[in-house]
Amino acid sequence: MAAQTMTMVDASPAASAIIMPKLQAAASCLDAPASSGITVVSRQHVRPDAASTIGDLTLSVSDLPMLSCHYIQKGLFFPAPDLPMSSLVSLLVSSLSRTLAVVPALAGRLVTLPDDRIVVRCNDAGVEFHHAVAPGLSLDDFLVPGADVPVRLTKDLFPMDRTVSYDGHRRTLASFQVTVLGDGAVFIGIVANHAVVDGTSFWHFFNAWAAICRGASPKMPDFRRNFFGESTAVLQFPGGVGPKVTFDVDAPLRERVFHFSADAIRELKSIANRFSPGADQNAEVCGKMAHDPKTRGGEISSFQSLCAQIWLSVTRARKRLAPDAATTFRMAVNCRHRLRPAISPAYFGNAIQSAATTATVSDLARNDLCWAASKLNASLAAYGDGAIRRAAAAWQAAPRCFPLGNPDGSVITMGSSNRFPMYEGNDFGWGRPLAVRSGRANKFDGKMSAFPGRAGDGSVDIEVCLPPETMAALLRDAEFMQYVSCPSHLL
Repeated sequence: MAAQTMTMVDASPAASAIIMPKLQAAASCLDAPASSGITVVSRQHVRPDAASTIGDLTLSVSDLPMLSCHYIQKGLFFPAPDLPMSSLVSLLVSSLSRTLAVVPALAGRLVTLPDDRIVVRCNDAGVEFHHAVAPGLSLDDFLVPGADVPVRLTKDLFPMDRTVSYDGHRRTLASFQVTVLGDGAVFIGIVANHAVVDGTSFWHFFNAWAAICRGASPKMPDFRRNFFGESTAVLQFPGGVGPKVTFDVDAPLRERVFHFSADAIRELKSIANRFSPGADQNAEVCGKMAHDPKTRGGEISSFQSLCAQIWLSVTRARKRLAPDAATTFRMAVNCRHRLRPAISPAYFGNAIQSAATTATVSDLARNDLCWAASKLNASLAAYGDGAIRRAAAAWQAAPRCFPLGNPDGSVITMGSSNRFPMYEGNDFGWGRPLAVRSGRANKFDGKMSAFPGRAGDGSVDIEVCLPPETMAALLRDAEFMQYVSCPSHLL
């Protein structure tokens, strides 16, 4: 079935003839201009261009806990395309329709069956596509070196703001928005139900859409529900009243993206794997782990080394924590390759768990980067098939939604991944992405997201959300800030 347009606004000549790089104000708009200056000028309802044949997909033991999470909101800034705006929108809509035929799960709806199982019904119900303009804004308003993310602006780059995943019973499972800035730069944002996709699946879809748009063949998703086999566990929601998010969405936060160059990360990795003769017994253990391939963790990785520095620095910045308080570093773990037998890298759904590493504030204060990194390394090295299946069994014995948040103020939660193909494979036909940004979804004190650096050289960007006083203290931490730099493409 071809893409269908919802007649929600007259497409006046002035609105359809917007040409870049000089963007004129739209002649008509659906929404009154937001305080951000971003205005939606048209909406279309897009259906797959071919009927789905995969039927119902049962939510797995890894999908169901995400019903209380917000939809994922991630998107990419692109340089100005060399084509009229009406042609760009038409191209994106037609390629999206073809992509939904490849990935019909996102064009469906959630349905609760009589036995309380929740499924994705791949019924080709479709998605929403928004076209927005921001004639008074430029790329420089969003990508400001050495400054907080302008959340007042970025939140309006995404539809379905703060929608809870359970609402996929009555709302689309995905929504899309292309926003054209006054300098011609374009932002493409995707909002996707977190009970249907994890980060791996999210970026698989983004890549597939870009490939189809530029005339290439996408990688096919794997919809087989062979993650843990059949599970009889269900989550019950009496009266169809869904869950709420498990954290305070209105708590004051500052958000900043810190860039760590490849050189800085190599230095951190070198420190994390170095044995210092004058250090304490824990450091000696760290040295043995780093140099003995037979130990559980082996060499401490670049990303583990970076996370260790973040753990140390953020804990220092949380001035109100008592010395004997327990601190926890939670890291999202992709289970696809850790299971035995491994499941397909293209498995479409959630295949993630959370690996927790714990230490007291005083332990982190009196030990060094090597010690903290060795703790993270050991936790992740031990998170194999057995740990994954034990966690799944424990959830099936006591089903619940995933408790996102930081109630005691001592947790760091690292999501996303610097290995996701955010820049790689996301050329829609007019150039590589310029930057990654996210919406307000699932953000709380200590929530962090890892992005690959745009250069593809091993650099990493970390999106950090902290209360204002903690962020201010982190920015004064010389040990932390010595590793932070500005990406070369923003200089």
